[in-house]
Amino acid sequence: DETKGKMSREQQQQQPDGDAAGAAAVVNKNRRYRKDKPWDHDGIDHWKPVEASAENPLPPPIEESSFATLFPAYREQYLRECWGIVSRALKQYGVRAELNLLEGSMTVVTTRKMFDPYAIIKARDCIKLLSRSVPVQHAVKIMEDGKYCDIIKIKNMTRNKERFVKRRQRLIGPNGSTLKAIELVTDCYVMIQGNTVSAIGGIKGLKKVRRIVEGCIKKNQHPIYMIKSLMIQNELAKDETLKDQDWSRFLPQFKKRNVQRKKRKAPDSGPDGKQRKKKKKEYTPFPPEQLPRKEDLQIESGEYFLNQEQREAKRLAERKQKSAAAKAARQAAKEAQFVAPDESVPSTDDDDGKKKKKKKTKKTKKQQQSDPDGDDIDVDALRRKFEKNTTKRAKSNVSDFVLGADNDSLDKNKKKKQKKSKKDKTKKKKKSKKSE
Repeated sequence: DETKGKMSREQQQQQPDGDAAGAAAVVNKNRRYRKDKPWDHDGIDHWKPVEASAENPLPPPIEESSFATLFPAYREQYLRECWGIVSRALKQYGVRAELNLLEGSMTVVTTRKMFDPYAIIKARDCIKLLSRSVPVQHAVKIMEDGKYCDIIKIKNMTRNKERFVKRRQRLIGPNGSTLKAIELVTDCYVMIQGNTVSAIGGIKGLKKVRRIVEGCIKKNQHPIYMIKSLMIQNELAKDETLKDQDWSRFLPQFKKRNVQRKKRKAPDSGPDGKQRKKKKKEYTPFPPEQLPRKEDLQIESGEYFLNQEQREAKRLAERKQKSAAAKAARQAAKEAQFVAPDESVPSTDDDDGKKKKKKKTKKTKKQQQSDPDGDDIDVDALRRKFEKNTTKRAKSNVSDFVLGADNDSLDKNKKKKQKKSKKDKTKKKKKSKKSE
């Protein structure tokens, strides 16, 4: 009896007609009220997407539903110009589109002419993309079957604004080359605007785009590494022999590089970078003294008991006193320029007012040894020194450097010059005596 109770419905159908009545009495309790459905058989694919079109329409929605989206002020002029294209494209799917410039919003509403109930969700995504600076020709493609969109918010992925701007620029690349490579690899349209990244394409492609964007901005991974691996995966997918195999041996393995960065100095560190030792405060069991309130300070100064008029008069008097002191200081500074200097003390200044600095003569080692105090001078030593210099000069003569010059003629010229110099000296002496 237990085995009969566990018999399946398929086994009961295979039994002959005579035993069917006896087996029906022993059906499992869970399957007692289940009946065969004539429209449900093994040939039906339950996961096949339902195709809806104007020729094969689905029943229209019973109630009206709508979605609205706000758009930034800089998109107003563009949306006003292209709204005719948007409304005509959505009208084909039985969706009504409205543009409100006063509120700065776009609205999509269902109608009774709709043949696909999911068209309103697609229309909602279309106006979202338009508000995120996606061009009309790309935004309208979302209404096609097999096209979906993903708006990735990248604002809160990094806290530092400068770092966020650098990583966002890394996604775009020089002249948009990295962004174009991402589009080719993922087979999606990607638009980076402000704090969001909008992508339009298939479901698999959108997953790849999200992985690249999050890896770049959140994990600081350069998108070129992901692009390389995706290019290899796309090539491997074309080969039917490698479709069901593990691709890890073909994909590139990138190693992490630990770049040494400059260590930040601690706030309590000295010029050498070492942390200073903090002085320990003396322990006291008593709490710190309570700071006085504003009212307490006013009571001490007596301002608390004054009227509003008296307080203002006091403030004005203090202000006038300060301004008078500052004015007197400025006047004194101006008058100081016209004070005559004291002429009783002889000044050692030049015409420019700069003092002459006496040049200190450096002593030789021999002078320091002979005369450490610097009072007595060795005259004999100085005479010998001058004699040596004169002997050195006498060795060289002009005739050595001039070709064809006679020594006798040069000596005569020298004697004439010496006589002239002696005569001039005697004349000068006579003049000085006469003047005296």
